[in-house]
Amino acid sequence: MAKKMCMAIFTGSVDKLTAAGVVLSGAAAQDMEVNIYVLLMGAYAFKKENVDTNKHLAELNDKKDEFFASLERLKVPKWIEFFRQAKELTNVKIHICGLAGKIWGGEKLEDFVDIADDIVGIGEYISAAEEADVNLFI
Repeated sequence: MAKKMCMAIFTGSVDKLTAAGVVLSGAAAQDMEVNIYVLLMGAYAFKKENVDTNKHLAELNDKKDEFFASLERLKVPKWIEFFRQAKELTNVKIHICGLAGKIWGGEKLEDFVDIADDIVGIGEYISAAEEADVNLFI
């Protein structure tokens, strides 16, 4: 039986979303089953109109230009591409928190990036976290 990972993505910052994508890639490489729950600021980042324009960093804002230049120089994919690739490799489901979506004006699944699977209540996250072998909150 494949190991299960549950990842709650609270952040909307590109630095932490990129880190989450790298971790997700590792889980995909190990053929883990992954459930991602997108909460609060994460829902902002997963909205269609924000995914390409969001340039927020959680830490070291004075290093923002250097961070983005390094990503480009190293040809690191955008954070969303890590998520797309992982969905192609293994069983990854991306769930948007209903309240978080509403906070940012996202009432329907179509308001979010095309890799989002559904909109759920927080109880879904709690249940998945209880059953997971690995549980991350980013």
